[in-house]
Amino acid sequence: MHMQHSFLDDGSQPGTVYGALLNDRATVERLAPQFDSAPYKAAPQAPVLYIKPRNTFAADGAVVEIPATPGEVRIDATIGLVIGRSASRVSVDQAMAYVAGFVVVSDMTLPHENYYRPAVVQRNRDGFCPMSHMFRDEAGFDLDNATLSVTINGERAYERSFATLVRPAAQLLADVSEFMTLAAGDVLLLGPGEGSPLARAGDAIKITVPGLGELSHSVAEEKLA
Repeated sequence: MHMQHSFLDDGSQPGTVYGALLNDRATVERLAPQFDSAPYKAAPQAPVLYIKPRNTFAADGAVVEIPATPGEVRIDATIGLVIGRSASRVSVDQAMAYVAGFVVVSDMTLPHENYYRPAVVQRNRDGFCPMSHMFRDEAGFDLDNATLSVTINGERAYERSFATLVRPAAQLLADVSEFMTLAAGDVLLLGPGEGSPLARAGDAIKITVPGLGELSHSVAEEKLA
């Protein structure tokens, strides 16, 4: 079941949702041997981005369908920065002033390991981007040292810290806005952590960011017409 989603203060839907790959140090270390081989022979220098289009948007509580083959989906749980006003060539020091709030995001993808070709089929299926409503900057919430946990059917399945980002939030926003303008309502995801958990049809997922909020959704097998 795909649910239309509104989360901004005026009830509108998100603009464009951008994800950032290779933004976790452990992932970069694991993939370093691939970076040294053809065709690129070097690690990427600019942020590696992808887009989660409107068909992927789903609300808190959504039931997301996945194909019977492979029968599992990776839950790349992360935090999204909701852009509050047009951001172009912003400095690191000023970057967070362009952020209106945050969302907890289940950036779902069918498992894959190719970072050199866009994983459109894997990442952009209907409902593959459940998002919480927007949370304001809660008192005492430290984004750069935030943690996140994922439970599947009530069992703790994964934990990560945002202190291990290659580009912390302000740096990522500054680097992305260096080459393209982010509009109010756009969402910039801080990227997957290393070792994200897998879920299967029938699983119930809850993503918790202490000090910020939660997102819950479930996974069901795709019903073919």
